[in-house]
Order: sequence, then structure tokens, then C-alpha cells
Amino acid sequence: MDYFMTVLLPMIGGLAVTMGIFLITFIVSIPLGFGFTLMTRSRFKIVNLFAEAFIYVLRGTPLMLQLLFVYFGMPLLPVIGPFLTFNRFPAACIAFSLNYAAYFAEIFRGGLLAVDVGQYEASKVLGLSRFQTMVRVIIPQMIRVSLPSVTNETITLLKDTALVTIIGVAEVLHYAKAAVNRDATPFAYLVAGLLYLLINFIITLVFKKLEEKYDF
Repeated sequence: MDYFMTVLLPMIGGLAVTMGIFLITFIVSIPLGFGFTLMTRSRFKIVNLFAEAFIYVLRGTPLMLQLLFVYFGMPLLPVIGPFLTFNRFPAACIAFSLNYAAYFAEIFRGGLLAVDVGQYEASKVLGLSRFQTMVRVIIPQMIRVSLPSVTNETITLLKDTALVTIIGVAEVLHYAKAAVNRDATPFAYLVAGLLYLLINFIITLVFKKLEEKYDF
């Protein structure tokens, strides 16, 4: 039991960092992703092309590469580099938020495409404006369709936070690896796995409640 606590306590500190990156990324990437979804549907070609290029690049390159670029690469850019220098934690949050915004954008785009075109026509007949149609009719249906995919992507997000160790952020896996190297036993990896499973269990319960709410 003493050894278990010796391994667990540092990981609790690492878990706070993990959850910080997870929550900031989730809170930022959801609205940002929906914004890019709307931009892909814009009538302005330049806006549409920018959004599609953003999504293509962020989904088409590894998240680890993006982490390395934000932390090590952006400060080396000509002229603007000095203004794009971030500490490890903010750099991780920026890279994760941009990456997951691209994935959520595609999820929301699929959700919007799943809404029957008749919903738009019916809203127009009822005298609803485009904004009212989107907020009252389209978005609730989009959420219902998108929730399973959002749930899966959110679970992936939690697991992906382990990647931040590549730029020296001390999260759960960082402390697990340190304990394994120190004690020459894989027990710490088991504890880390249990922590991830516990948080994912809570996330799954929360999203199941949301799916029940939007099951109409």
C-alpha cells in the first residue's frame, strides 16, 4: 500500500495537468470546430478555401508533429517568431485545440449534412429567420447526430494528452515512466492505465446522459 501511494501521489499532480489540457482543448475546440464547419459552408470562396485548407492540414499531419512545431518551430519563423513563443503548457493547449477543432469541424459537418433539407424549408414556411432556424431547429438535430462521434473523439483526446510528454510537460505518463525507470517495475504503468480508465468512464457516463437528453 505504501508503494502504491508513492507511485500514485505524483501521478495525481500529473493528472491535474492532463485534465487541464483536456478541458481547455475541449472547451476551445468545440466552438472553434463548429466555426470552421460554418466557414466551409460560406458563400465567400476565400473563407471556404481557408477553412478547408485548415482542416486538411490539421487532420493530415500527426498531432505530435504539430506539438513540436508549435513549441519548437513557431519561435523560429521569420519576423513573427518572437511573438509566437510559448511555454510548454500553453503550447500543448494551442496545438491540441487546433488539431481537435479540425476533427470536430468534420464531425459537425457530417451532422449538418444528416439534417433533412426539408427542415430548412419547413422553418422558412414558419417564418423563422436563418439564425432562428439554425439555433432552434438545425443545431439540436446536428448535436443528436454528432454526439456518438463527439464522445469517441473526446475519449481519444484524453488518451492523446499523453503525447505532451514529448515537449516536456509533466503529466500522468511522465510520472509513470519516471517511476518505472526508478523502480524497474511496470506497476506504475498499470496505475496510469487505471487513472485513464476512470476518467474515460466518467466521460462516457456524461455523454450517455447527453445522448439521452437529445434522443428525440
